[in-house]
Amino acid sequence: MKENIIPHEHIVSVKDRRKLNKHNSFLLWFTGLSGSGKSTISNLVEQELHKLGVRTYLLDGDNVRNGINCNLTFSPEDRTENIRRVAEIGKLMIDAGLVVVAAFVSPYAEDRANIKSIVGENNFIEVFVNTSVEECERRDVKGLYKKARKGEIKNFTGISAPYEAPENANIEIRTEQEAIEVAVNRVLDYITRKLSLQDE
Repeated sequence: MKENIIPHEHIVSVKDRRKLNKHNSFLLWFTGLSGSGKSTISNLVEQELHKLGVRTYLLDGDNVRNGINCNLTFSPEDRTENIRRVAEIGKLMIDAGLVVVAAFVSPYAEDRANIKSIVGENNFIEVFVNTSVEECERRDVKGLYKKARKGEIKNFTGISAPYEAPENANIEIRTEQEAIEVAVNRVLDYITRKLSLQDE
């Protein structure tokens, strides 16, 4: 089958799209436990980028699972496929010239390494939202930890399924020690140079 698939060469290139947008394109990937603050921080980062005129798109775990990945469970195999699909979507959006902001638990180190492989190391920034399971469970914004403790949710990360914390994330945010506004500004400071087309 693969021998019959020949990629089409586009006349308009990713460099052309980046030039039109006046900024670089890449994937800003937020990983951490459910309730760690990924969605809150990533939303605020996107909002600030939007104010600066940066063309963005935010991919969030629950939203993606309601659509393109609605056929996947939370088994280890399906989690891997979930992240693979999102990485491929991210790759297309990078090619479209967008700054892609993604917020996913993405518990497995191998899957996160695969994201980097798919989109390219230069296009991948990993943000580890490091919040203890005790704090996430205390917040329990969606009531998921309570259900997991009752056995109503199988393979729940941090309770009945593992989370492999990043060892060398580009940015680490400790939400129990750091104000959200400070965290958002740290992310923006980190990516400012990355946005410049001079880095190409």
